[in-house]
Amino acid sequence: MLVKTESSSAHWYTKDGQASHVRIGKNGKERSTTVADARKEGLLPSVTTIIAQLHKPMLERWKMEQMLLASLTLPRLEGEPEADWIKRVVEDSRATGKDAMARGTEMHNFLELYFTGVYMINYPTYVTRTSALLTEYFGDQDWIAEESFAYNGYAGKVDLHSKKGIVVDFKTKESLEKASVYDDHILQLSAYAYGLNMPNARCAIVFVSDHDTKICEIEQDDLELGYSKFLDLLSYFKKDKKL
Repeated sequence: MLVKTESSSAHWYTKDGQASHVRIGKNGKERSTTVADARKEGLLPSVTTIIAQLHKPMLERWKMEQMLLASLTLPRLEGEPEADWIKRVVEDSRATGKDAMARGTEMHNFLELYFTGVYMINYPTYVTRTSALLTEYFGDQDWIAEESFAYNGYAGKVDLHSKKGIVVDFKTKESLEKASVYDDHILQLSAYAYGLNMPNARCAIVFVSDHDTKICEIEQDDLELGYSKFLDLLSYFKKDKKL
């Protein structure tokens, strides 16, 4: 199932792979790049923007669960209008997601710093543990972190890859107990592999939490099917946005 993506949440790149996510508006303030900007300047949509068109049932279920939990922990106040109570419940349920997003961004940042060679005396243990596990799984590699690309009408930035033919995307989670690879993960990795001109690369989702790391390598047949699906999504996106 497809869902509409908001331009404010989309990421855009120039045709040479440079990030072009924001603009300075007429009021002098920063704003997100819009579809109109992309049409005018010939910008390319990011891999994640293309994939964001897909309906994600597990994510939606999690959001509904957070909403229900918030409604149980935030009883309606005496005399409080229903609309005000609903607003409080919605805001509280979203706070959990914002906290998780902030934590995930922090973990990604530390992983990026480490794999780009930034010296730090005490990296979080999940960083050094993940590095050791990657070496154990893939052998010694000259890792390249956060490299952007533009290819075949789309663009993106890859968490980690090796010129020997390995592509990695980090997914941070509070717990890895139920961590599993979804279809959108496969589409993302396949698009990155082709975008880096490594269509036969070994691709893996690396789940990282504070206490554990899990490497899930994707079968080549699944990647090939995933790229075919991704190209279908890309075609739909361009027609829908009139790009």
